[in-house]
Amino acid sequence: MSEPKVKHHGLITISLMLATIMQALDTTIANVALPRMQGTLAATQDQMSWVLTSYILASAIMMPLTGWLSVRFERKHVFLISVASFTIASALCGMAISLPQMVAFRVLQGISGAALVPLSQAILFDINPPENFGRAMSMWGVGVMLGPILGPALGGWLTEDYNWRWVFFINLPIGIITLAGLYIFLPPADRRPLPDFDFFGFASLSLGIGALQLMLDRGELLGWFGSSEIVTEAVLAGLGFYLFIAHSATHRHPFISPVMFKDRNFLVGNFLIFSIGMVMFANLALMPQLLQTLLGYPVITAGILTAPRGIGTMVAMIVVGRIMHKIDTRLIMGAGLGLMALSQWQMTGWSLEMNDTPFITTGLIQGFGIGLVYVPLSTIAFTTLNPQYRTEGAAFFSLLRNVGSSIGISVVQFLLTQNTQVNHASLNEHASIFRLWGMGRQALAFLNAGITRQAAMIAFLDDFQLMLILTLASIPLLLVFRKNGKKPADSHAAVME
Repeated sequence: MSEPKVKHHGLITISLMLATIMQALDTTIANVALPRMQGTLAATQDQMSWVLTSYILASAIMMPLTGWLSVRFERKHVFLISVASFTIASALCGMAISLPQMVAFRVLQGISGAALVPLSQAILFDINPPENFGRAMSMWGVGVMLGPILGPALGGWLTEDYNWRWVFFINLPIGIITLAGLYIFLPPADRRPLPDFDFFGFASLSLGIGALQLMLDRGELLGWFGSSEIVTEAVLAGLGFYLFIAHSATHRHPFISPVMFKDRNFLVGNFLIFSIGMVMFANLALMPQLLQTLLGYPVITAGILTAPRGIGTMVAMIVVGRIMHKIDTRLIMGAGLGLMALSQWQMTGWSLEMNDTPFITTGLIQGFGIGLVYVPLSTIAFTTLNPQYRTEGAAFFSLLRNVGSSIGISVVQFLLTQNTQVNHASLNEHASIFRLWGMGRQALAFLNAGITRQAAMIAFLDDFQLMLILTLASIPLLLVFRKNGKKPADSHAAVME
């Protein structure tokens, strides 16, 4: 095994891991605290959705800008400013006393945190030799994957035993340690020529992403395309993406370099991460609802029952970092997708009468499968990509994962609501008026509550079946990857140039 490229390799890696965990954690940790925050901030449930939307929207718009900023202001400076701003914004969120303040500070938090994950990934590639990429990505992946998975459990514990404000204050010690580690140990990057800033490309992409995110976040609440707002946002999203693609194909120095997508592994990797993002985050959104709303588990217990998924992911990432150089990465990813599909298939057989065991076993299997997919995918997608595009490519890679997750969450939530209503009507047909004749109001209410629970459970199972199909549909993409991420004849040159 080759030696690392830089001094203080271990301390830099730890600092990058902390930055990744801090940003990834905030994508889900605030979710369980929303009801408590709603009372303190005197806001409606509709208004509270902006606490989540504002962060996601700001992060999504700023993420593609990471590559240009890292060249214009030097990557280390961008990273330090991002960590410091994210930490300060977290403290401000914890001190907010009104909804406008909270939304404004969440926007600042999203803007500041957008660069943390792609920069961490790009720096890990730069400080490790190519043969160590698998192990480096296994370390990085722990932060990216465990943050969203453990966020609800940690958020529930902090909210229940302390105060919802600690959901944000928890970032302060992590941010300070990260900032000190990066400032002391991270060397500056090599200077590169400053590319022209494509303002029109950035603006059109931001319009597309922003409108799409708003449409996905507010679609279920407003009745989707029955609302003029959703129709307007859909038109703006389509227009923004069309202008961006047309402009990028003709502009001399586009905002996102099309040359990156000539690399087959990088191109296929983006398709696959989009699909994985849909399945992975849709599961994360469904499980708290199933456990707390339908099955009546308290917040802390629900968080504990989701923890095995994170444990499985962590174990898989440790294992895969040691075997990637021995086994074809496509086979590893195929095994991971197979385990993910197996867990989804098991989930389609869940019922309202089951005990805790199925949550634990399927969580471990699914988490292990995710770990087997994510690390090799993050490695094979970048191994053959020209190093000068790594920061830009990592930002786009993370962006597609986030867009995929937004679409996946919106789709399963829409189907959950719709199918619950359809199933309720169908089940009601079997409870005919003749059978209900003579029942009192209390008995009718009890019967209706039981029908509603059964209808909701069937809707959850339908969502799990959809994710099973999406997982199986992703497997053929593995055949398009080049073996172990190598280009024929010039693999070494592609990595080292």
